[in-house]
Amino acid sequence: MAGTFSIKKTPKGFFRFSLAAGNSQTILTSKNYSSLSNCRAGIETIKKNALSEIEDQTLKKPVEKKCPKFEIYFDKADMYRYRMIAANGQNVAISEDGYATKSGCINGIKAITRAAEGADIDETLLKKK
Repeated sequence: MAGTFSIKKTPKGFFRFSLAAGNSQTILTSKNYSSLSNCRAGIETIKKNALSEIEDQTLKKPVEKKCPKFEIYFDKADMYRYRMIAANGQNVAISEDGYATKSGCINGIKAITRAAEGADIDETLLKKK
């Protein structure tokens, strides 16, 4: 089920997008972008690379994958998280929340794959003051 990318402007003037799954739950949040065009390009990167391989950095000896890729890692609270690394090596987006299990984190990545394919882009939040 396709999701929706929503773009908003932060209080400090940056642009940021989030991806909501078909059930309206936010599953991914982008980094801050200095321009709207770069933010839109970030969305296209997610759409293009949603089927990328997964590099599991929680293993004792991680097998490095080529970019673009998803990385699974532990956050400061020892929860599983993922981030998407673009072909240029830049971190494009991170998981909205931590996961208690690795399988839950992998399911989160799979949700991105399903939601990003054919997702609409909503810019209505940019028009609100």
